[in-house]
Amino acid sequence: MLFYMVTNNSRLVFNYGSMSSGKSLNLLIKAHNLDEKGIPILVIKPSIDTREEAAVVRSRIGIERPCILVDKKMNLFNLAIKNRFCRIILVDECQFLTPQQVDQLAKVVDTIGINVICYGLRTDFKSRLFAGSKRLFEIADSIEELKSYCDCGKKAIINARFDSSGNMIVDGEQIVIGGDDTYRAICRECFFNNLNKLSINNETSNKEGDNDKEIQP
Repeated sequence: MLFYMVTNNSRLVFNYGSMSSGKSLNLLIKAHNLDEKGIPILVIKPSIDTREEAAVVRSRIGIERPCILVDKKMNLFNLAIKNRFCRIILVDECQFLTPQQVDQLAKVVDTIGINVICYGLRTDFKSRLFAGSKRLFEIADSIEELKSYCDCGKKAIINARFDSSGNMIVDGEQIVIGGDDTYRAICRECFFNNLNKLSINNETSNKEGDNDKEIQP
């Protein structure tokens, strides 16, 4: 059995924000700075993020770097053991991790002494916490918010999903991979305003349907 005496101040950090808040960009900047200082790092992200053909972390402004893709069955503690040379693990799209994998990262921090810095979304398109993010809120040593803004100027906290006509969607699978054509970061007020519009439109459609039935011969 492997046993490590950890005497440093390693931490599990969760940097969260809505879409377009610069999460991947911040990860890439951090990775670049660590590379410049000669500090060995490991960059990983869940394989469920299929927006890129290659195993890379890519920001919206085009900067990218290679990473290791991890699926839901991969034990991240074992991965860290195999990469004991690194001093820091950077995790992109951490909301897609399982709660068990977040616990494994905490074990990496506590028993091996490797710092782990995670970047990801807080909530889904229904404003519900992702499982990985929920667990990070529960056990992370440090939690920091990366801010972005709604079109109205208020802080964006909801990753709303829209159809091709620009209508907000509130039904469907929690995970649908997409970019700016599918999601938009909006504030809480705009989220509920859109919900109210959907409710009114649905009521109007139902009434029109009932009227059509009444006038049928």
